[in-house]
Amino acid sequence: MNELLGLVKNIAPSIATALGSPLAGMAVTALAQRFGVEDEVEAVTKAIKADPEAAIKLKQLEIDKFKAVLADKDSARSREATIATSEKAPLLNKLISPALALIVVTAWVGIQFTLINSTVPQEMRELVARVLGTLDGALMVILSYYFGASTKD
Repeated sequence: MNELLGLVKNIAPSIATALGSPLAGMAVTALAQRFGVEDEVEAVTKAIKADPEAAIKLKQLEIDKFKAVLADKDSARSREATIATSEKAPLLNKLISPALALIVVTAWVGIQFTLINSTVPQEMRELVARVLGTLDGALMVILSYYFGASTKD
């Protein structure tokens, strides 16, 4: 696996990342399909070494992954826009995303205000930190959703 990772990491970093993660099996399968070999690390490694167009195939696989991520995001946004503009969609369906966003933002502001204006008891600090960390993550997702995001995906 280390040899395969070394061959892929400079050409297709996101595929190399997958090879070094629990998704390694899926990455090897995708590489095997792209190079037309058995679904085994050794076969994929040999195929990449022997193929003069390996770099192009690896880059294309990475581009395909990027396109799939963009299509997934686009379909989610399109679904949300369709619901928001549909006359047939129930009001609850139209309001759920903005309502949840408003609840998270309000909770985040409330906790920040409370932390600034009071002292948290020692036995509650870990719980407050955990809740605030969760809200920080949720807030970033909400901001990314409503205002766009800059990611490497």
